[in-house]
Amino acid sequence: MLRIIALLCGLLLAVSTASAENWPSWRGPHYNGVSSEKDVPTEWSSDKNVAWKVALPGPAGSTPVVWGDHIFLTTMDNSGDGKDAYLMALNTEGEELWRHKLGSGQNKARGDEGNNPAAPSPVTDGKHVWAFIGTGDLYCFDFNGKVIWKTNLQDRYGKFDIQFGFTSTPVLVDNKLIFQLIHGKWNKEPQPAWVVALEKTTGKELWKHLRKSDAYAENVHSYASPVLYEDEDQKYLLTHGADYVIAHDLETGKELWRCGGLNPKDNYNEYLRLVASPATAPGIIVVPSAKRGPVLALKPDGQGNITSEVSHYHWKRDRDTPDVPSPLIVDGIVYLCRENGDLIAMDAETGEELYYERVHRVRHRASPVYADGHIYLAGRDGKVSVIKAGPKFELVAQNDTGEEMASSVVIADGRIYLRTFDSLWAIEN
Repeated sequence: MLRIIALLCGLLLAVSTASAENWPSWRGPHYNGVSSEKDVPTEWSSDKNVAWKVALPGPAGSTPVVWGDHIFLTTMDNSGDGKDAYLMALNTEGEELWRHKLGSGQNKARGDEGNNPAAPSPVTDGKHVWAFIGTGDLYCFDFNGKVIWKTNLQDRYGKFDIQFGFTSTPVLVDNKLIFQLIHGKWNKEPQPAWVVALEKTTGKELWKHLRKSDAYAENVHSYASPVLYEDEDQKYLLTHGADYVIAHDLETGKELWRCGGLNPKDNYNEYLRLVASPATAPGIIVVPSAKRGPVLALKPDGQGNITSEVSHYHWKRDRDTPDVPSPLIVDGIVYLCRENGDLIAMDAETGEELYYERVHRVRHRASPVYADGHIYLAGRDGKVSVIKAGPKFELVAQNDTGEEMASSVVIADGRIYLRTFDSLWAIEN
């Protein structure tokens, strides 16, 4: 009987471990903001459904990543002059395991505590974690905090000439760590930009692609992050910035196709820099622009310049793009969280508007996240709105920690993790 009980306990533990989902990048396990976790909390407060709360040494807009019992986040340290950036490792009990200084730089841009060198998020594969900050410093660590390799991308690929700080987070795919380095001098001349793939275990350059564009003025600065598109037949990289979304071959960086129309040449806006990243689901790529600009829904099988190829579009919405939060695609519905807190739901196939609702009218910098039938929208004031997913709007809850935040909600192993400017919170039922 004891052997049977031990066997059953082992099986239950194995099932529990297998069902737990990691959150290895800022947009989750599939770079799309979608979690398959169940029984995720929908209600909490500063003293309700809080497993623990840990004070952080300084603010950042980066999103934590979680693998197993490890949590990693980049952060500034407000002690001293507040210009030092660190990678912190904690366990899922909220205990700090180690921290490592990554570099030093301007502690905020444009007076925004979320825009500092610690704005890019880390990424992990379960064995190593890569931390990149806006100074160009890039580190690879093992889970014990040992430095495997380090480099500086400004030294290798040129100074980051970007107005509000470098915020783009790399993509980790197969053996490659891929960056979009889209920045340059603010003038009337097109500026060179690079898409770079480094070998994840050594930092060695695997390929470098010159990303051409005719953008100028502030639009040569992109704050977006690259994402992946994947379906049963194909998998490739998407970079977003300088007036174009561009698809790249993962093995060479070669351009597969590009689409403009985000900043029409006949009515060019010199301040339409791109911040939000595209969202993907099999068969569709939703491409935001900026300010009040357009949103494009593209088919994934383009070749060459598809800007004017109507057959490669599912639809186009002429205005109401999210400016900073990235779109979300779930169960045939596209969700657009505008920076003012309004939420738009649209049919993914046709672009038909299902609803346009005012949710919480404060600044929203974080991208929406989905889990277990609900959409989570994090406001700058720390209030997280929970909306029932589906074609009809239903506000389920609004939960307040009382601390400002710019990071997206993280969901792993049944928990929600909230990274505010002051603390890391673990929320569970």
